[in-house]
Amino acid sequence: MVRKYLLPGLLVVAFVTPAAAATEYYVAKGGTTKKCSVTTKKPDGTKMMMIGTMSYKTKPEATKAMKAAADCK
Repeated sequence: MVRKYLLPGLLVVAFVTPAAAATEYYVAKGGTTKKCSVTTKKPDGTKMMMIGTMSYKTKPEATKAMKAAADCK
C-alpha cells in the first residue's frame, strides 16, 4: 500500500522542488541605458551589469537593494 503512493510522491517532490527554488532576483544596470532594474536572469556582464555580488530570494528584497545602491541613484 505504501509503495503505491511512494513513487508518485517522490516524483512530485523531484519536479516541484527545483522549480520553486530556481527563482532568484538580481539587481542589474543596463549597459546602454544606464538604468537599474530587477531581473530574474543573471546579468551577463556585457548588456547588463550586475550591481553588487548577491542574488535575492524575493523581488521586494531586490527592489529594496536597488533603491539603496549608490550605482542606481
